[in-house]
Amino acid sequence: MTDFNQPISGNDLARFSGPNTFMRLPQSDKLAGLDVAVLGIPMDIGTSWRSGTRFGPKQIRSESAMIRPYNMANSAAPFDSLQIADIGDLAINTFSLADSLKIIKESYDTIVANGVTPVAMGGDHSITLPILRAIAAKRGPVALVHVDAHADVNDEMFGEKETHGTVFRRAYEEGLIIPDKTFQIGIRGSGYAASDFSEAKGWGFRQFPAWELWQQNLTEIGSQVRKTVGDHPVYLSFDIDSLDPSFAPGTGTPEIGGLTTPQALQLIHALSGINLVGCDLVEVSPPYDPSGNTALTAANLLFEMLCILPGVLSR
Repeated sequence: MTDFNQPISGNDLARFSGPNTFMRLPQSDKLAGLDVAVLGIPMDIGTSWRSGTRFGPKQIRSESAMIRPYNMANSAAPFDSLQIADIGDLAINTFSLADSLKIIKESYDTIVANGVTPVAMGGDHSITLPILRAIAAKRGPVALVHVDAHADVNDEMFGEKETHGTVFRRAYEEGLIIPDKTFQIGIRGSGYAASDFSEAKGWGFRQFPAWELWQQNLTEIGSQVRKTVGDHPVYLSFDIDSLDPSFAPGTGTPEIGGLTTPQALQLIHALSGINLVGCDLVEVSPPYDPSGNTALTAANLLFEMLCILPGVLSR
């Protein structure tokens, strides 16, 4: 019988003490034997407005100490069926975005080669491009669920082709994602031109702007995703700025009129059953939320993602 890693219980050791790992899981420097690797990518050199996401993984881990291992809403207990560990932070080059993206790609090459599902804490959204490169190199183009205030399909920013705002144009151009199985949920805000969203829609991206989702339950969108992607491998990229700033002010590029926390939970719950091969939660910037609430929300959303991974047994 497999002895699965478990978070340290708050009844065994006070939650304000113990290791600063995600949910106080064991930390591992080895991939062998793991089903899922939780990791941090503490980087903000790809962002264009407010910095601070380099502190995201540390704060998310800190706030995750409150989360218990059983999901009351969907009866999922991921630590009872998957071997999960926190493998620490990638050693990015804080002075070079290009070098950091290369480090991320090479690190993920190793993770996916070992058959381990990666769950990343960002870091700004530029981390997702090298992640998709590594996963697509192993599995081919993937379906994508992209939850964000922004479409991130700029051609360039200040002359740079690889930034947090160009990720999904590059992914589309490089054939890393399947256009008609790409969902962008929660996009909104002002733009430079009408083409900011419409161009990607022309590529085949399925877009659900926030203003069409106000007051709505997102369970139906999750159902649409499941029907569309079938059993195809899916990557989930969740930018915390998809949430309204009233729920998650600690982010680099906030936009009003966003999703609510309950809507985020509805969406993730409704994705249960998809062939999720990796996910990330990005753009948490703790300096802009001293209360820790944004990181607390991010930690809980990451737990919800663990609860819908293939192989999680529900009661």
